[in-house]
Amino acid sequence: MPETSAMQHLSDAISLTDYETTARTRLPAGPWAYFQGGAGDEVTMRRNAEAWQTHTLRPRVMRVLAGGHSRSTLLGRPLACPVLAAPVAYQRMAHAEGEIGTALATSVLGMGMVLSTQSSTPLEEVASAAGDRATRGPLWFQLYLQPDLGLTRSLVQRAEAAGYDAIVLTVDAPCQGVRDRERRAGFRLPPGIRAVHLPPASSQPTPAGGSAASLFDGLLAQAPTWDDLAWLCTETTLPVLVKGVLHPDDARLAIQHGAAGVIVSNHGGRTLDTALPTARALPDICAALEGAVPVLVDGGIRRGTDVLKALALGAHAVLIGRPLVHGLACGGTHGVAHVLRLLHDEFEAAMALCGCRTLSDIQPGLLA
Repeated sequence: MPETSAMQHLSDAISLTDYETTARTRLPAGPWAYFQGGAGDEVTMRRNAEAWQTHTLRPRVMRVLAGGHSRSTLLGRPLACPVLAAPVAYQRMAHAEGEIGTALATSVLGMGMVLSTQSSTPLEEVASAAGDRATRGPLWFQLYLQPDLGLTRSLVQRAEAAGYDAIVLTVDAPCQGVRDRERRAGFRLPPGIRAVHLPPASSQPTPAGGSAASLFDGLLAQAPTWDDLAWLCTETTLPVLVKGVLHPDDARLAIQHGAAGVIVSNHGGRTLDTALPTARALPDICAALEGAVPVLVDGGIRRGTDVLKALALGAHAVLIGRPLVHGLACGGTHGVAHVLRLLHDEFEAAMALCGCRTLSDIQPGLLA
């Protein structure tokens, strides 16, 4: 897309939905199916977004708002707005700038980024693009435990050396979900795109299939367990967060085995269809953990009011995934930055209209 055309679109977009609409015309059918699709009939993917709308706001008025802001800290790192870029694989498939574009955009805006294990750009290059640790927001590395523990250890050590602030262990995908949309599109990674941190054989996504015995006796024989989380926590000096938790008991187990935080997630509806929407799972998990560690949430967040509702339900911050891909597809770094800025501005407007001067004013009583 010519640069002038990209910039014209950025000036026209006024919501995250606008970016989604345009990204559909920018991406080929295969990559669109990969990024946009969910598991099965995509029930969970749809309900993630719908569940935020079931919560209604009961705003307060006539409150002092002068000097307000949306700043906070997360695991000791400054955060200009409680929004992080979720780990999304193969971002160079959406735009040549890929993960570098996302890192630049989040850094400039003081927000956070979680880099995927299946990044199409080396983690060291992404950290360099994110800039000085003293001025940027949180930069975390998402990890899938590998059957080769030596490879897992090496990835963690590389993240530590490159200046990442935390490890995010994804636990809700011991196998890939049944993604009908991808299979119908015949999706394959384009030439030149691969998961650069993994062996070549691990780079090409493969659909779930085969007999139950082949799955359980093969891939799942090496599925991660809570003992692996405990091991990981001993292998790094960085805090470890567990991503993919929907059950309060699992949240408690994560903390018992050393996790420094929990991310309420159903993988954007990409693994188990008809799984609980994250907006519904969040309150029970926050209640179970009683503020012991930070709780984050992702899944279907498209408006600033969604961010406010997530914090009112107990989350410390949110993550967004698909909207960043839409921004990349439409305008690279500038597109991602504009998506994040739109969400930031909507969130601060929602805060003001609900009578919230700072994040500490966002309480459960705002929800009717």
